[in-house]
Amino acid sequence: MRTIGLIGGMSWESTALYYKLINERVRDRLGKLHSAPLLLYSYDFQEIKEMQYAGRWREAASSLAEVARRLEDAGARAIVLCTNTMHKLAPDITSSLTIPFIHIGDATAQRIRAKGYRRVGLLGTRFTMEEEFYIDRLRAHDLDVLVPSEGARADVNRIIYDELCLGNVTAPSRRRYQDVMAALVAAGAECIILGCTEITMLVGQGDTTVETFDTTAIHAEAAADFAIG
Repeated sequence: MRTIGLIGGMSWESTALYYKLINERVRDRLGKLHSAPLLLYSYDFQEIKEMQYAGRWREAASSLAEVARRLEDAGARAIVLCTNTMHKLAPDITSSLTIPFIHIGDATAQRIRAKGYRRVGLLGTRFTMEEEFYIDRLRAHDLDVLVPSEGARADVNRIIYDELCLGNVTAPSRRRYQDVMAALVAAGAECIILGCTEITMLVGQGDTTVETFDTTAIHAEAAADFAIG
């Protein structure tokens, strides 16, 4: 198998899911005691959050690119960035690599298109829902993207940073997400993208009337499949 380099810690809650899901996929495909060869760099997420909210994206890009190069030098044959939001910096990361970068947006869009959907509802951090880097990536796959209203986006973002990244999963927050997803479906969404790697901790297929696409699971499966070859 080929070694995968994981850039994680954003947050560690979802990075732990990546580790579990990648190895489960390898086990299920290869059987016996097989597991994935992985190299992991895990950030102190408080530092990343401060960079995000202060708009210090150039500093973050330099750090992520350096980590990706270090993972490649250590033997990684592909890089997986274990977060949706920081894919804002994917061009900066890939420019420093000679190995593949498995993009979470591409993996998710390909899965959605294979199911025949075109109009999608997107949940994520405010950066993912409000900026073009992620939405444009989905549009490149001929997807029409709907995002929640301004107030709903604020709630979705707050719950991610203030609760899910700390491992806190509450019934009121689940109900709020259910309401947000219902509004997206009412607006015409044919499916919902759980576009933050922590959202799968809170809601899933049973919380809405349309199909959900868990970016954490989809990305982890893409990584495992690359490792297996």
